[in-house]
Amino acid sequence: MQTLEDFNFEDKKALIRVDFNVPLNAEFNVTDTSRIEAAKPSILKVLEDGGSAVLMSHLGRPKGQRNDDMSLKHICDTVSDIIGVQVKFVDDCVGEKVDEAVAALENGEILLLENLRFYGEETSGDDAFAEKLSKHGDIYINDAFGTAHRAHASTTIVAKYFAEKKCFGYLLAKEIKAIEKVMATGEKPVTAILGGAKVSSKITIIENILDKVDHLIIGGGMTYTFIKAQGGQVGDSICEDDKMQLALDILKQASEKGVEIHLPVDVLAADDFDNNANTQIVAVETIPDGWQGLDAGPRTLENFKKVILASKTILWNGPVGVFEMESFAKGTIAVGNAIDEATQNGAFSLVGGGDSVAAVKQFGFQDKVSYVSTGGGAMLESLEGKTLPGIAAILG
Repeated sequence: MQTLEDFNFEDKKALIRVDFNVPLNAEFNVTDTSRIEAAKPSILKVLEDGGSAVLMSHLGRPKGQRNDDMSLKHICDTVSDIIGVQVKFVDDCVGEKVDEAVAALENGEILLLENLRFYGEETSGDDAFAEKLSKHGDIYINDAFGTAHRAHASTTIVAKYFAEKKCFGYLLAKEIKAIEKVMATGEKPVTAILGGAKVSSKITIIENILDKVDHLIIGGGMTYTFIKAQGGQVGDSICEDDKMQLALDILKQASEKGVEIHLPVDVLAADDFDNNANTQIVAVETIPDGWQGLDAGPRTLENFKKVILASKTILWNGPVGVFEMESFAKGTIAVGNAIDEATQNGAFSLVGGGDSVAAVKQFGFQDKVSYVSTGGGAMLESLEGKTLPGIAAILG
């Protein structure tokens, strides 16, 4: 696996695919800079070697049309502040104007290209477009894990124009290693904590990780499909009736593979999907009609904590309650605290997937776990066992 450490960038132009798809407010200010900060070490390595960096990214979904609201010019000052170097900007990503800006780039300088997705050719993986992009650098670096599951021109197709002169950036290399640690090389016992609303959205992950984990903690809305499938009463809780047989099949598969599944035993139930609803703690299999489980209960959290603290490798994907509402956030916070404690005791912990990353940031756990994945869809597809085209293109 070639990384930045395999190259010296002196007098070289590095074409770096970064993931600067960051949220902007109404004034076009960046409201979460973590993706820019994550790209900083790779960019600095190029500059410190004595090279220059040409950055390319998408922002939003302009669908092949120019849209000033999604111009990367809005983030230029923020990128400059974070990297500590004044970033130059060119308002296109291919063409004569860009070629001239790239040619004029001196060692130690950074050029940010305009939003790749202003061209439909980017998302369609157009070969000619990828070839034009390839002219902007001597060495290609993919550091955009968040788009590694897309076979787009800038993430996958462009790599073939660089033969041996292509590598993973620090961020992407870290992402690959973190997932490998959970899926292949992690110290046992390995525990996966899967939350979220639906079994259907996690089924391929569950099926893929059953061969790799010792414990599977199931929480969140998925719980109720499993409980109802086993004959429990779940009241008005979210439940996928058409996935109950699937839930039973998962329990059977886990048993055959020697994987212990840990389901909630009690829940915090509410009489409305509302932060101010009336609540009561009930056994998970006897939720009354008119009530719905919205968070894990105290006995459940004790059980989960014991499993987590006995683990050496932990994957957390999905909250165990409706953490967006303060009344139902205690379970997710308790799981975060247990993972924090296990990590301090020497466990490796990986958090990935949109909602769990949001929860980790909301409750300040990002520095208390071993690794927080930046790539939502890419992370999930990795856990499903899929080969990501952006990764395969560098390895190939």
